[in-house]
Amino acid sequence: MAIDYDEPRTKAEDEAAQPLDELKTDKASPAAAILDVDEGDLADSFELPGADLSSEELLVHIVPIQPDEFTCRSCFLVHHRSQLARETDGNKYCIECES
Repeated sequence: MAIDYDEPRTKAEDEAAQPLDELKTDKASPAAAILDVDEGDLADSFELPGADLSSEELLVHIVPIQPDEFTCRSCFLVHHRSQLARETDGNKYCIECES
């Protein structure tokens, strides 16, 4: 039998104090066993590899580089000015590429 270590601990005295009728109603409650899941909705959210996505449209809002940002000449990522490690001949390099 598997042990659930995250389950709250109960003492033997606490278990003996509960009437048997109360324990039986907790386990046999039909409301807890009913789960309303429409499997058709779940299948629509999955995309298969190689699926035809030509009818889909991707909208992306592009923000231009800000005055306090730079593009690293090694990794070509845009970083904040605080990430600037060095600048040689107009080429700027970030801290991550210097280490």
